[in-house]
Amino acid sequence: MYSVLNSLKHFSYLKLKTPLPRYRRFLFDEVMRSSDKVIGIYGGRGVGKTTLMLQTAKTLYGNYDELLYIACDHPLMQGVPLFDLIEYFYAHGGKMVVIDEIHESHGFEKALKSVYDFLDIKILFSGSSALQLTDPSFARRYDMKRLPVLSLREYIALQYDLSLPRFTLDALLSNHESIGYEILDRLGELKILKIMNEYLDHGAYPFYFVNPESYTQKMIDMINATLSSDIAVLYRVSPEKITILKKLLATICVSKPFELSLEALSRQVGITRATLYKYIDYLHRAELLRHVMHEAKRFKQLQKPDKLYLANPNLCKALCVACDKGAEREIFFANQISLSHAIHYVERGDFLVDERWVFEIGGKKKGFSQIEGIKEGYIAADDIEVGHGKKIPLWLFGFLY
Repeated sequence: MYSVLNSLKHFSYLKLKTPLPRYRRFLFDEVMRSSDKVIGIYGGRGVGKTTLMLQTAKTLYGNYDELLYIACDHPLMQGVPLFDLIEYFYAHGGKMVVIDEIHESHGFEKALKSVYDFLDIKILFSGSSALQLTDPSFARRYDMKRLPVLSLREYIALQYDLSLPRFTLDALLSNHESIGYEILDRLGELKILKIMNEYLDHGAYPFYFVNPESYTQKMIDMINATLSSDIAVLYRVSPEKITILKKLLATICVSKPFELSLEALSRQVGITRATLYKYIDYLHRAELLRHVMHEAKRFKQLQKPDKLYLANPNLCKALCVACDKGAEREIFFANQISLSHAIHYVERGDFLVDERWVFEIGGKKKGFSQIEGIKEGYIAADDIEVGHGKKIPLWLFGFLY
């Protein structure tokens, strides 16, 4: 273990010495405030989990001897028991271990439990949303935090070096006009509708800012890695079935949410309905797809169809060049609001949020006829800078995190 740890400490030193972005995502403060001994960061590939963990670790510990970074997919970790390594590092003065791609370590669940029960050392680990890190039995024990794709607000901070505040959904609904004017004043000469279009095209993943020219190819690589390395390995999906998953994503990309029934979709991609439901769940967990159920399906006896969207609007560019405009608006709304709120769809309106608010999503001319008489019904309208009454600019929902 001595030689393994020495080699890992060398790679850890090199990783920790790598310059990090100055910008810290919204979750940084939450992780820093957490008093839990073991903290997990989960999310789709490419959202910045490793950067967030390194920023946190370097802020907490300046002494490299007390800090160890481990990438569980590194060849040096093959066959190395995770608990034994952490225990050895702890015995030699270690105070914090950052574990990347923890799902690559065999038996990581038992190792983490033993660390939690027996060692006084801080652990910060990451893994994909597609994996068992999201299972309730695992998540209850640790402080699990989800890192989503960038919000519109975060994109503005990175692209224009402009720090703007977050707002709760309650605040937006009750005070969106003054909030809208406040943000527009802060933007100055920058045009929010132009920025919104930029975000829909390339604003979701932080790796855009490393090399904008290769962004689409990086997204394609990310999708392929999620399918072949995460879903295929965890759920034992054979290589030939990965092609079906790609076809499923592409079919959803070019479709309106209700254009295809699940029966028609299963026939189109060549799988049974049962297999389709299984694949939809895999892609939803991997944050490539968003599966929105009808609110009536909370009651098992009622049979209702489902809405299927890509997980964020940037995926359209990688999978089918361009989504249907109406679907793109709904994808944006669902993506930005679902981090902290439960969403279903309903017969009248597009989304029911937290079993309370009903939202109809549309363009600037969208009227209230479809939600008329609904007390807490709102329009989220694209292509307007400032709203009025219960008509709220769609872009404002990009300021929830």
